[in-house]
Amino acid sequence: MSVTKFLMALILPGLLVVLFTRITFKQYVGLALSVALIAASIYAGYTHPPVLYVIDAISLTIGFWYSNRMMNQHKN
Repeated sequence: MSVTKFLMALILPGLLVVLFTRITFKQYVGLALSVALIAASIYAGYTHPPVLYVIDAISLTIGFWYSNRMMNQHKN
């Protein structure tokens, strides 16, 4: 597994959740869109080692947590 794939799997899914949450103003829609993109990349064969699936899931969770925090601060 290359370092580039590891870093991208660690950062990009979380950023996608935050980006989609900022665009739609709904955390669950941002998470669903991000999961759909990750699933499409897995189906297309861009994510080779199964370890990257776990890293993607961790990144999605952190991104969802941060977007939830961001939206709560926006409400106040």
